[in-house]
Amino acid sequence: MSAETNPKTSISSIFEAQKQKSLTLRIQPIKERKKLLREFCKFILGSRERIQKAVHQDLKKSYIEVDLSEIYPVVNEIRHTLEHLDDWTQPKKIDAPITYFGTRSEIKFEPKGVCLIIAPWNYPFSLCFGPLVSCLAAGNTAIIKPSEMTPATSRLIAELANEFFDESLVSVFEGDQQVSTELLQLPLDHIFFTGSPAVGKIIMRAAAENLTSVTLELGGKSPTIIDETALISTAAKRIAFGKFLNNGQTCIAPDYILVHERVKNEFIDSLKKQVIAMFGEEGVLNEDAMSYSRIVSQKHFFRLNQMVKEAVADGAHVELSGPLNESTLFMHPVLLTNVSLKSRLMEEEIFGPILPIVAYQNEEEVIEMINRKAKPLALYVFSERSSFHKKMLSSTSAGTACINECVIQFTHANLPFGGVNNSGIGKSHGHAGFLEFSNQKSVLKQLTRFSSMSMMYPPFRPRLKWMVDMMLKFF
Repeated sequence: MSAETNPKTSISSIFEAQKQKSLTLRIQPIKERKKLLREFCKFILGSRERIQKAVHQDLKKSYIEVDLSEIYPVVNEIRHTLEHLDDWTQPKKIDAPITYFGTRSEIKFEPKGVCLIIAPWNYPFSLCFGPLVSCLAAGNTAIIKPSEMTPATSRLIAELANEFFDESLVSVFEGDQQVSTELLQLPLDHIFFTGSPAVGKIIMRAAAENLTSVTLELGGKSPTIIDETALISTAAKRIAFGKFLNNGQTCIAPDYILVHERVKNEFIDSLKKQVIAMFGEEGVLNEDAMSYSRIVSQKHFFRLNQMVKEAVADGAHVELSGPLNESTLFMHPVLLTNVSLKSRLMEEEIFGPILPIVAYQNEEEVIEMINRKAKPLALYVFSERSSFHKKMLSSTSAGTACINECVIQFTHANLPFGGVNNSGIGKSHGHAGFLEFSNQKSVLKQLTRFSSMSMMYPPFRPRLKWMVDMMLKFF
C-alpha cells in the first residue's frame, strides 16, 4: 500500500484489522505458521528476477550481489526457522527451588501482536523481509514501512506483500517521514527499526508514549584492528570485501582501521591490490566495473565527498582514490592515512567507500581510542595471537565481533545479531529473532489441595519466624 492511496484513516483501519487478526493467530497451530513460511520462501525464489531488477535500479548492485546479500539471507532465515520452529515454540520447563515444592513452572512463548517493521535503504529487501520472517514465525501480524530512498525496491516490496499476504496479516505503507510518524502513533505491540542512532532515538521516544517494546538495529564506527602478527594479504582481502561491498553502505562494514605501525605500509599496499582486483575490471575500477555498487543519493554522495575534502584539507594523505561522478553516483574507493582523530571521518559513521587508516604503537593506545567512542555494532580483530584476541574482546564493548574475519557474522543463523547502547537494542536472526518478537510468559501451576506457600500465611507467630530464619540462612 502507498501513502497516496492510504490516508491516515486507512492506516488506522489496517491496524484495527491486524489487531483482530493477531487474536486469532494466538491459537493458530504452529504447522500453519510453517506452511506460510514455506510458501513464502517459494514465492521469494519465484520473484528472484523482479527483486534483482528493483535493487539494481536503486543501488546498481550486480544481480549476483543481490542474490548474495538480499535474497539468500532471507531464504536462509526462512529455512533455518522452519528447521527449528517446533522446538522454539515448545514451552520451556523450569526447575523449582525447594521453597516452591509442589509447583510446576514453564515459560510459554506467545506472540506480541501487531508489529511495525521500519526498513532501511542500504539492504532494502533483506532488512525488510528478514525481520518479517521472525515476526511471522512468532505468530504476529506486521505493518511494514520500506525506505523511500530506494523507491523501486520499496514499490516491489509493496507489490509482493499485496500479492502474497492478506492485509490483515502483512501490510506495507510506502512514503516519507510523515508516514513513519503516523505509524509510530499507533499503540503497537513491538517496533523493529533498522537505521541510524539519531533516528533510533526518535523511534524510542515515540515507542515510549505507548510503552511499546523495541528492537533497534543501529550502527556506529566499527573498528578493525590489525596487529603485527596478522596475515596481511588475508586480512586485506577480507577487509576489502567487507568494506566496499555495497559501496561501503553496510552498517557492520569496517569503519576505520587501526594497524600496527610495523605492518602499516604492507597492509596498505595489499589492500590497494585487493580492492582493484575484487571490484575492478582488468586492473581498473571505474564506472564500467560490474561488481561495484553506487551511492544511494546525491545528498549522501555530497556528504561523503565533503568528508574527504575536509580530511585532506586538514592534512590527510590519499593512498587510493579514483573517479567521481555525481550524476551517476559513482564514487571510487578512497583510502586515507594521517587522518585527524578530530575529523568527521573519525567522529561520524562513514557509511560509504571511504576507509581511514590509523597506525598505532601499543595495545593500550588501541583500547583507549575505541573506548572513547560510542559502542560500535561490530569489532574486527586480525591477529595470530590468541592473547591479543582475548584482550581486545575483554577490554572493549561491541554488539558483535569477528576474529580474522569481518561482516559474515550477520548471516550466521545461530548467532544473535544486534548492537549495544548506541549501536542498538535487542537481537535478531534465528532463535534470537523469534524471542525478540515473542513474549516469554512465565506460568506457575500450583497443586489444588496443597501449597507450600500456605505455611507462610499470617498470622506471623514465632513458629513462622523460625521457618523464615531457616529460609534466609539455608535456602
